[in-house]
Amino acid sequence: MNTTSTAATGIGSYSSLILLAAMFAVMYLMIIRPQRKKEKETEAMRNSLGVGDEIVTIGGFFGKIVRVKNDRLVIQCGADRTRLEIARWAVSAVVNKAGSETKAEAPAEEEELPSRPTPKSIKRLDKSGDPAEKTE
Repeated sequence: MNTTSTAATGIGSYSSLILLAAMFAVMYLMIIRPQRKKEKETEAMRNSLGVGDEIVTIGGFFGKIVRVKNDRLVIQCGADRTRLEIARWAVSAVVNKAGSETKAEAPAEEEELPSRPTPKSIKRLDKSGDPAEKTE
């Protein structure tokens, strides 16, 4: 009977190792791999920053890059054009890339959307005052 119990114990230890390896594989695919991908994208975004880009810092400051140094950026923010020197790692997101979509193009996208009726677009009554007869 000793041989049967040791065989059953051996099978149980292998199955627990397989279960542990499967749990690690799932954790890697669900958590670690996407996090590394996101970190690489963020690092690439921070390395591609240039003069003229509009950014948001991790502190919530919006500004435009006016000078790029090795690991520091000088941004201009506010109506009085205050200049701040920040670390490159403090950039959270790029709002507008220099040389890309301009603010003048943005309203064109809004025009493509169906518009809500305005008082001018509402059909008016004709001179007779009959609501059945409306003009366009």
